[in-house]
Amino acid sequence: MPQLKDAAYWRAQSTDLLVEARAFIAGAYVGASDGETFAVHSPIDGRELAQVALCRGPEVDRAVAAARGAFQGGGWAELMPRQRKAALLRWAALMRAHAEELALLETLDTGKPIGDTTAVDIPSAIYCLEWFAELVDKVAGEVPACDPQFLGTVTREPVGVVAAIVPWNYPLLMAAWKFAPALAAGNSVILKPSEKSPLSALRIAGLAREAGIPEGVFNVVPGDGETGRLLSLHPHIDCLAFTGSGAVGRQISRNAADSNLKRVWLELGGKSANIVMADCPDLRRAAQAAAAAVFSNMGQVCSAGSRLLVQRSIAEAFIAELLEAARAYLPGDPLDPASVTGSLIDDAQYQRVRHYIELGKREARLLLGGEGCAVVPGGHYLQPTIFATDASSRIAREEVFGPVLSVIEFDELDDAIALANASEYGLAAAFWSADLGAIRRASRGLRAGTVWVNCYDELLDMNFPFGGFKESGNGRDNSVHALDKYSELKSTIIRC
Repeated sequence: MPQLKDAAYWRAQSTDLLVEARAFIAGAYVGASDGETFAVHSPIDGRELAQVALCRGPEVDRAVAAARGAFQGGGWAELMPRQRKAALLRWAALMRAHAEELALLETLDTGKPIGDTTAVDIPSAIYCLEWFAELVDKVAGEVPACDPQFLGTVTREPVGVVAAIVPWNYPLLMAAWKFAPALAAGNSVILKPSEKSPLSALRIAGLAREAGIPEGVFNVVPGDGETGRLLSLHPHIDCLAFTGSGAVGRQISRNAADSNLKRVWLELGGKSANIVMADCPDLRRAAQAAAAAVFSNMGQVCSAGSRLLVQRSIAEAFIAELLEAARAYLPGDPLDPASVTGSLIDDAQYQRVRHYIELGKREARLLLGGEGCAVVPGGHYLQPTIFATDASSRIAREEVFGPVLSVIEFDELDDAIALANASEYGLAAAFWSADLGAIRRASRGLRAGTVWVNCYDELLDMNFPFGGFKESGNGRDNSVHALDKYSELKSTIIRC
C-alpha cells in the first residue's frame, strides 16, 4: 500500500534529505577557493539547511572561462538542434524523476507549501525545459526576397555566454525561464540563484551532468549581491538576464554599460491592477480570483494583483465576497499538504511587509488581517491583509511583495483605466466585465504586458510571452520570442 504523503511524511523526508551546497563549475561540484560559505536558513522554522559556497572573483572567473571555452569549442553550440533537444529532454526526465526531492528542497528553501511545489513550481519548471527543448529544432531561418543576382539568408546564432540572476520567490521556475531558452539556442549559461534559495539550482546542476550536458555549458555560482555585481561587470559575458528589484536592475544596466555593453534583459517589479466592473459576470468567482491573485505565495509574486479596483456601485457587495474568500489564505505549516500558504522568505521581508501594514493603518482603513500568525516557531507568517484606500496612499502605489491588498473604488471605465495606468509599473492587469466593447477598450488601454479578462493569473502558458511595460522591465520570458533574447541574427548575402 503506498505511503500517505502527509505532513509527517514530508517532515521525515526533510530530516533525511541530502543537500548539495557547493558551486557547480565546468561539470563538477567545487567549494569556494577561499573556503568561504554562507548559511541558508529555512523560512519554515529558521533552522539552518546548509553552509553554501560563497562565490567571488575566482569562482566567477572560472565559471566564465569554462562557459566561454565550452561555447568556443562548439560541443554544444554547434550540435544539431535535435541533439541539443535530446540532451535537454534527458535533463527534464531526470528532473521529473527527482521531482519530489526538488519540491522538498524548494519548500524548505522558500517556505512555500509543499502542495504548491509538488503541483505547480517543479512541474512548471520541467515543462519549461521540455517546451524549449521541443522548440529548438523547429525554428528556421529566412531567405528574404532580393535581387536575382544574389542569394540572401538570415540565420539565428547563439549570443555566447549568458549569465542569469534569478530571485527567491520561484527559484527553479524563474531559473528555467532563463536557462531553458538560452541553452536551447546554443549558449553556455552561468546561473546565479538568490542567496536566499540556492538549493534547487545546485541540485539540478548534477542532473544536467548526468543528462550529458557538456562540461562548462551549465554552471551555478551561488553567492550574494557582490557575486551578481561581478557577473554584471565581467567583460567576457555576452548577455545577462535578471529578474528582481528595479534598484538592482538599474545597477546591473549601469554595470553592463561600464564594462562591455553586454546585452541586459530585465524583469522587474509590478503593482498590477485587477479591475472589477459592475457587470462582472460572476462576483463570487471574481472575488475568489482577487484573493488568489494577491495572497497566493504570500503575495511574493511580481504580477500579484495588489491593486483591486472595484466599481463603486458594487463595492459593498464585492468586498463582502472578497473578505470571505480571503479567509481561505490563512498560512499553515508549509510541510502540511493541506496548507494553502506558508511563510514569508525571511525576517527582513517580514519586517518590510509589517512596515507597509503599519503605514496602511495610518493611511487607509483596515478591513482584514494586519497581524502575524503563530504557525511554526521560528518562521515568518502573516495574515492576509486588506485595506480600503485611495490611489494616493503608499500601499496603493509601492510594491509591497507580501499578502497586502489595496481596494480602490472608481466610477467609470475611463477612471479605472487611468488609475491602473497611473503607476511606474506595467507588468500585468485584469479586467472583469460582460461587455465585449468595454473588454476591448480596457485590453487595448491597459499598459501592461499581460491582461487577463474574467480571470487572473490563469493560462500562464509557455506559448505566451511574459514581461512588462515601463519600469517592469524589457524583453519577454517564455514563448518563441524568448529565443530572441539569447540569439544574434546574421544576414549572409551571396552574389550568384
